[in-house]
Amino acid sequence: MESLLERTHDADLNQLVRELASRRCGNKRRSLRLRAWKLTVGASYAAKRILDFVSSAVGLLVLSPLFLAIAVAVKLSSPGPVFFSQIRVGRYGRHFRFWKFRSMREDAESQKSALLSQNESKDGVIFKMKDDPRITKVGRFLRRTSLDELPQLWNVFVGDMSLVGPRPPVPKEVEQYTLEDRKRLDVIPGITCLWQIEGRSEIPFNEQVRLDKEYILAPSIWKDIVILLKTIPAIIGGKGAY
Repeated sequence: MESLLERTHDADLNQLVRELASRRCGNKRRSLRLRAWKLTVGASYAAKRILDFVSSAVGLLVLSPLFLAIAVAVKLSSPGPVFFSQIRVGRYGRHFRFWKFRSMREDAESQKSALLSQNESKDGVIFKMKDDPRITKVGRFLRRTSLDELPQLWNVFVGDMSLVGPRPPVPKEVEQYTLEDRKRLDVIPGITCLWQIEGRSEIPFNEQVRLDKEYILAPSIWKDIVILLKTIPAIIGGKGAY
């Protein structure tokens, strides 16, 4: 009888040891997969940052004569500063100063409330108006060609933005975001993105969010390069640029 009890006890003990060993192996595998994933994400982020830093530095240097020409044109077209700056929301909700060439009259922000009823964005989260009377003649050309966005190369250079990523929203827009919309803030914002090459301002807000989440779920340097290459014909075509 004792022998039978001993054998049963030994069998249970051996089973317990095997289960513990199996769990330990499973935990090690999960730990290794997690480390591999973190290493992959970290390497991807580092490669993306290197691409952003080098590209923006070269762009700022090579395009400096164009910057000067645009600055003179903006200054001569209407009273006010050459650059327009605004607080935008970046990764994880961090605020930063966003730069553009000024394309509107100096009093544009104070005039916005009078135009809200003419907002052509049906969801009301963002403000879009094709024939916005606040835009100057030079500003309309800059917007049509996206040249007004060039100063954001500085934002990329200092790390506030990336070449590719969801466009950075203003704080008032973020206040209206749903929890699902806030997933756009999980990555560094960019100068161009999927919906910028699909139709820019003609893309409704909910579709913008869908395309941004599609990008966030499967980021890669190759995808960034493809988006950058597709941005060129999108700018030339001018679809949705206003």
